[in-house]
Amino acid sequence: MRNKIKKIFITMLIAIFLLSTNSMAIHQTKTVETNNENIQIDNSDILNRIIAQSTVDADLDPLVDLEVTVVIKEIRGFDKIDFFSDPDFYVKVLFEDGEEYQSPVWKNQNHVVEEWNATHNVPDNREWVNLTIQLWDQDIAGDKLCDISVNNNYALIQRDISVMYNLKTGHWYSNGDDMITPPGSWTVDYSGYGRANGCDDNSIYENDLDCELYFDIIQNDFDGDGIPYWTEVNIFETDPEVDDTGRDDDLDDVPIEWEYKWGNRLKYVFVNDTLEFEFLWEYDPFEYNDHKNLDPDEDSLNNYEEYLVSEWGSDPFRKDVFVELDKMDAGPNGEPKSDLPDESRELIYMAFNKQNIVFHLDDGEMGGGEVIPFDNEGEKTNRTEIDAIYYDYFLHGDENNWRKGVFHYGLILYNSVGASGYMFRNNAYQISSKGLDKKSTQIGSRDRIVVYASAYMHELGHTLGLTWLGGHYAEGKYFWQIGWWRWRPYKSIMNYGYMYGFIHDLVDFSDGSRGKNDFDDWDNVDFDYFEQ
Repeated sequence: MRNKIKKIFITMLIAIFLLSTNSMAIHQTKTVETNNENIQIDNSDILNRIIAQSTVDADLDPLVDLEVTVVIKEIRGFDKIDFFSDPDFYVKVLFEDGEEYQSPVWKNQNHVVEEWNATHNVPDNREWVNLTIQLWDQDIAGDKLCDISVNNNYALIQRDISVMYNLKTGHWYSNGDDMITPPGSWTVDYSGYGRANGCDDNSIYENDLDCELYFDIIQNDFDGDGIPYWTEVNIFETDPEVDDTGRDDDLDDVPIEWEYKWGNRLKYVFVNDTLEFEFLWEYDPFEYNDHKNLDPDEDSLNNYEEYLVSEWGSDPFRKDVFVELDKMDAGPNGEPKSDLPDESRELIYMAFNKQNIVFHLDDGEMGGGEVIPFDNEGEKTNRTEIDAIYYDYFLHGDENNWRKGVFHYGLILYNSVGASGYMFRNNAYQISSKGLDKKSTQIGSRDRIVVYASAYMHELGHTLGLTWLGGHYAEGKYFWQIGWWRWRPYKSIMNYGYMYGFIHDLVDFSDGSRGKNDFDDWDNVDFDYFEQ
């Protein structure tokens, strides 16, 4: 029995080390304890074997000279990186052959959306390309390496991510840092494929230079459909000289390129007592999958809906929340246009994305972001008018509009009848700028950035099933009320006592870690609630 346990444990360790290749440090020795026995595992032989087996006899793509391109799409700092200003980010990409590429420095930007590419020529007969991605902050006192790594128990000081890119399949693999991990996988990438999150080491509430980085890794391809020559010839049996984009041979309403991207992962097997791997194609583009009833990440977006919003960064194996933002135009008497300040948006992005629930706000890029004419009827928009706005500007006159099952609807009006914010359907809510601007001038409130972010995220929380909560009643708003003191541990913007920046500068849900009378919002988010 002891030998079996020992063998299983060693197998797991070998699998983990196999996928933790780092171009900076190939040789690693770890000591672990199991069943009161110390076992030393040296992964250098394993990694050298994988690298040696990477060389093949034939040209992996006879139609092109192979190049690998790392695409940096977006960067966001979660922690305070620089004390006096926003960070000066730059990226390094290091390949195992010693080549290093460095991006320009994005000065004084906490959120970078400018794409940058690093293209590297690779041997056409090497199956695996090993590379490392690092995020740095330029600083006069010395550049700082920011944290975008999972920092697991096998690499406690790691801050960068290292991946093994496969030229046969066009997919990459890494131990926890970044790989496709459907339910049931032996390791899980919580932050999603092509996204690295420094908070994955449980440093959400401490300053650890945590950041998120979105990226892609691609190789050149003769027909431009993004499916490598080897996969087309040996797996799909398609023509590598014909662009297959849009094909749906299995008639499951999801095209070949989406099933190709999300359908491949690594599976580990024993061959003659040696740990090996094989490619597993979960979604075969020539075999029907019921994508409209598949929701592996349980975020209420089925695979078909994930495909519909895939160009905006959805991931079928990581939770996403999509919100359409519509706002009211300026009025005839100097009333300003109602909108959500950019800084308020960033506070909401950071709250969700730290938890690996990636927030997407549609302000026009995804088919929404409508500007609604100013309401001249006494300046106040009533519930009947709000319902009409919902029907005309969100559903566009179609009760069966596909967006209804994907997007929450967060409307910003100038002045509504009733409260400055409330949920008026399970998937829809409004906030009113006139009332919020008034609150932002009250004593105890920081500024309108926190007020707007707090109100918008609070009402969004209701569409995520966060209702009937402690401190969410009139007697819990102000510090002279008993309810305010009773619900102090429930540090959440769903608690009226923490809304609008009163006393505490807070734009977040609670994680339930503060004992009695606290509530774990994040663990109780109901992703299906907005569709009920």
